[in-house]
Amino acid sequence: MVVSSKARKNGTSRAEGAARARTRKLMLDAAVELMQSGLTPSVSGVAGVAGVSRATAYRYFASEAELVHAVVEEALGPILDWSPTGGTVADRVADLLATAIPRIDEFEATFKASLRLSLEQWARRRAGTLGAEPLFTRGHRIDLMMNATAPLAGTVSPSQHLRLAQALSLVYGVEVLNVLKDIWGLSVTEAQGVAQWAAAALIRAAEGEAFAGGPTTSTSTGDRTQEATSARPRKGNDLR
Repeated sequence: MVVSSKARKNGTSRAEGAARARTRKLMLDAAVELMQSGLTPSVSGVAGVAGVSRATAYRYFASEAELVHAVVEEALGPILDWSPTGGTVADRVADLLATAIPRIDEFEATFKASLRLSLEQWARRRAGTLGAEPLFTRGHRIDLMMNATAPLAGTVSPSQHLRLAQALSLVYGVEVLNVLKDIWGLSVTEAQGVAQWAAAALIRAAEGEAFAGGPTTSTSTGDRTQEATSARPRKGNDLR
């Protein structure tokens, strides 16, 4: 049987692609292991744990921020895949928190390590010592909260909708565990209950405010999400 050069080339490309995927996963697994132990890994540090050369590691992740971003994306997992199944805004937000908080708790050390990197970079930038190092910042909660509260688009004004999504962002993320577990000593189940109670209270307040104010001018959910995302740090400052 004669194998064409094109077939050989395609076979080689697939093999190389599979090898790259395995190497990337090996590095991500090493980075997750380090971050779950409370460390913020450098690219060279991950290379050592993964057993690959530094040159190879930097071909996959050009900076510490890019590496941590990839690990956080991996840890977020089902949170990024979350999709509302209908119901009221309160139901949608409660479902999002029920999906997110246990996952964040499972990878709490990873998310705290990423938060530490963000704070360390902020301090170095303030001191003028950050240089050209890419910044690690976070922003997925903007899309998640705008999606969860989308049914309000025909009920409240754009500014009210945006303010509610911003307020709900305070009861989402590893910061919730920082306060409720670390300071108040709650279990993750208790922390989730407090977060969901606070979210429901914020939603009732927003809906009551809109009702008291009468009819509002509506814009599409897409337009409102665009308004929300315009508040994000620019590309290069927003990796999550």
